[in-house]
Amino acid sequence: MKLYRRENYLRKIRGFYHDTGIIKVITGVRRCGKSCLMQTIAEELIQSGIPEENIIYMNLDQRGFRSVKQPEQLEQFIDRRSSAPGIKYLFIDEVQNVSGFEDVLNGYREEDEYSIFITGSNSYLLSGELITKLTGRYLEFEMFPLNFEEYIGMKSFLGYQISPDITQELDNYIAEGGFPKTLQYPDLADKRTYVQGVIQEIFEKDIRRRVKIRNLSVFNTIQTYIINNFGATTSLSNLLNGLRSSGCVIRRETLNRYIQILLDAKILYRCDRFDMKSRRSLSGEQKYYLSDLGFYFASNTDNRINYGPVLENIVYTYARSKDYAVSVGRIGRLECDFILRDRQASYAYVQVAMTIMNSPDTEDREYAPLEKIRDNYPKYLLTRNDMIQKRNGIKHANIGLFMKDGNLFL
Repeated sequence: MKLYRRENYLRKIRGFYHDTGIIKVITGVRRCGKSCLMQTIAEELIQSGIPEENIIYMNLDQRGFRSVKQPEQLEQFIDRRSSAPGIKYLFIDEVQNVSGFEDVLNGYREEDEYSIFITGSNSYLLSGELITKLTGRYLEFEMFPLNFEEYIGMKSFLGYQISPDITQELDNYIAEGGFPKTLQYPDLADKRTYVQGVIQEIFEKDIRRRVKIRNLSVFNTIQTYIINNFGATTSLSNLLNGLRSSGCVIRRETLNRYIQILLDAKILYRCDRFDMKSRRSLSGEQKYYLSDLGFYFASNTDNRINYGPVLENIVYTYARSKDYAVSVGRIGRLECDFILRDRQASYAYVQVAMTIMNSPDTEDREYAPLEKIRDNYPKYLLTRNDMIQKRNGIKHANIGLFMKDGNLFL
């Protein structure tokens, strides 16, 4: 089967394809496309001239591999396929199914004949055990579900018609979410049923098997509450008060632990605040965004779109997929939606709004944080469907067009 190439991630990994000293760890929320990414890497290696017998591919969730549970079994399976000369390219999907896999991977890494790629349960792969045993010997490549650029690209790849109205396509993306498999279902109800299944799978495989949750109803209440309030500036104290007002009384430590579980499972992402004057992160208040908006719409019967947090969430995941570090910016009493930083420590500033056309006051309010920033890094105002204008060197762009074209902020 021909695979859609997720170029945003392939370009990050290509420089390490032949590195036998670094284990490539691909993480991301379940069903975001990690397995297909590994298959695409294997395809690229073969197309570049690597013999097929040098490719060792194992999906430990698939029939034929499920009996591989112990490290000795994993070693035997790999050794039987390692007779080819030269570098072997070892791909292991759902590697956490094998207890003690870290020592096995370390052994093959030290032989300097294996370029190793793995995926697996996020809550396990990012645990202290992996970090302790593989410190300095692995790189994490984080994936997200389809961003809007990829959503349009994959629809075209699959032969689906793309509307000439990019705003309509953006609204379709908001309603459907970015899990690649949802594109196979034409009915919106089926798409959301699929995402509900993903939520259940995450709980069963990534949460329940790895951590003890004493009160499931409280955990579900917290998960639902935070998902329903994504994009809102909040703190642990505010969350505790909000939950208490809805009849859920828990300890601060419990709330913090449950949030961390959702972060480890990649359902949520924490976006910290950053002070523009001191150039330091601020503790306390932050925002939580969803790895995919499907988590919100699949959990709610209300289909109305609150464009404020929805558009922020789309821009957040788009920026993360482009390898930017993302923070919420504070400039005195004003707030900039996002400060982006690339790997060269250059910055860009982004304000996101549904529209600035309602009134002059609305326009002034959205431009004010950007105009207060005095450095010369790029500044963007992204809106859903406004006429594009120019003001004080700030780049105004249509969100859908900006992302569809794969534009970078820096």
